[in-house]
Amino acid sequence: MAFTLSISTNPLVNRFAEPEELMAVIADEIGIGHVQLTHEFLSPSWPAGTLAPLVARMAAAASVHGVAITSMMTGPYGRLNHFGHPDDGVRAYYLDWFKTLSDIAADLGCPAIGTQFAILTYRDFDDCDRREMRLRDALDCWARLADHAAERGLTWMFWEPMSVGREFGHTLEDCAALQRRIDAAGLSLPLKSMVDIDHGDVTSPDPADTDPYAWAKRFAAISPIIHIKQSSMNKGGHWPFTATYNENGRITPDKLLAQIRAGGGTDNELCLELAFRERDPTDRQVVAALAESVAFWSPHTQIGQPEVGW
Repeated sequence: MAFTLSISTNPLVNRFAEPEELMAVIADEIGIGHVQLTHEFLSPSWPAGTLAPLVARMAAAASVHGVAITSMMTGPYGRLNHFGHPDDGVRAYYLDWFKTLSDIAADLGCPAIGTQFAILTYRDFDDCDRREMRLRDALDCWARLADHAAERGLTWMFWEPMSVGREFGHTLEDCAALQRRIDAAGLSLPLKSMVDIDHGDVTSPDPADTDPYAWAKRFAAISPIIHIKQSSMNKGGHWPFTATYNENGRITPDKLLAQIRAGGGTDNELCLELAFRERDPTDRQVVAALAESVAFWSPHTQIGQPEVGW
């Protein structure tokens, strides 16, 4: 089995909006056929009468351009408490929101959806009893979401380990412990980690917790998708794999793929999750930088139609 390459549409949010143009840019200018679509392009918050035609247009445009939407995820404007919110009504709202996201994914032929496991407030995280309560609440929401997503034909879900404790999975051990608890909960769909090689707690005394290769190796066998970007020692940004950033970057394809294989990975999807400031000239360099990053990785991965087997 081969590794596949995809892009997150994070950096394309608000720079493109129409499904036909978005898919044309992805396929023809960036040059890739695998996409993690972020929610801003098809928001579950929109009225059904607005959303349904846009979902149909996105599905048609993806088909025309040979683009497979391999997963859907909350994007740059969706990093919210969601299932970790202390209010029952707010959690219920977001459970319905994610159920609609799974409906969108199903209509696009997309097998998986995901977000952060939960995000806690300072108060809830700092109080052990409240933290445990919120964790149970979040697991309950994920279980209910899994039931709905399974009914719609999705095959798995994912959660993203982050870099601070209140967002969960901030160290190698905390990530593994939460995954064990999720697995023990027996959800009707698998809920798998989707690690990001540039995440991790920079205050941890264990240097492995901020080592991109350690994250890739440790979770290779249980993270179907791995977020990648060029990494610097100061964790300064979601850098592209362009000549400028590769010169001093820590990530090389051969070494990263070797660590993924060493960890038991065989057919993981490596997803370029990049970010670009809304400042000129950077704002107008997004598509070119994505295309250069895809070209950089293309000798090492498949960039055409994916195989979905997780």
